[in-house]
Amino acid sequence: MLVELLRGLKTTFKMMLDKPVTIQYPEQKREVRPRYRGKHELKRYDNGLEKCIGCALCAAACPADAIFVEAGENTDEVRFSPGDRYASTYEINLLRCIYCGYCEDACPTGAIELEHEYDINFSSRLDAIADKDKMLVSLANDLSTPQETKPGTFTRSIPDMENPADY
Repeated sequence: MLVELLRGLKTTFKMMLDKPVTIQYPEQKREVRPRYRGKHELKRYDNGLEKCIGCALCAAACPADAIFVEAGENTDEVRFSPGDRYASTYEINLLRCIYCGYCEDACPTGAIELEHEYDINFSSRLDAIADKDKMLVSLANDLSTPQETKPGTFTRSIPDMENPADY
């Protein structure tokens, strides 16, 4: 019995001499793993158009039924995305989301991505619903939607790429 007590005290004293591993959270943010799935973002193309085409495949793939997508029609005068449709309403209920990444896998254009931001907080249930305006990434060159385009410019939902392997 005395041997076990001394072995336990040895471990305790050894741990007292080690440096603490506590991270002072608000001042220091912890590095996340590369495969971590955090805050949702809706991406844009380099020309400012939204990648989301309103197909709602992400909503169909979501096991928690946390995503709501409503599609609208694009015109040449008011264009949000390439192709015929865009997501006029895009909402994710973050209280229901289980951050599984199925929405990211189901998206044919790569519009939605779960980034590494883990500081997600809200004070009411209404704040927990992330809408399109909160998730849409803004570009440095300040191109935004809707845009006016020449007729016949966009005939496909996914534009041609020089090297599709880079997608």
